[in-house]
Amino acid sequence: MEHILTMVFLATQGDKVSISINGVKPDLKDEDVKKLMTTIIEKDIFVNAKGSLVALSSAQMTQREVKKLTVK
Repeated sequence: MEHILTMVFLATQGDKVSISINGVKPDLKDEDVKKLMTTIIEKDIFVNAKGSLVALSSAQMTQREVKKLTVK
C-alpha cells in the first residue's frame, strides 16, 4: 500500500498550490506535516507562476493500493 501526502499552500497571488509526495510513512502526525509545510514556506524553495508559497491551506494523506495483473 502506498501513502501519498498532498500539501496545499496559498501563493502570493492568492491561488492554491499543491505539492504531493509519494511513499511517505503511514504514521505521519499532523504536527510533523505542519512543521514540514512551515519549513517549505520559510525557506521559500518553491516558486511557480502563482508566486511564492506564503501560507498553509490544508493537507491530506491518501492510501493507494495497486494490484498487478498478469495478462500475458
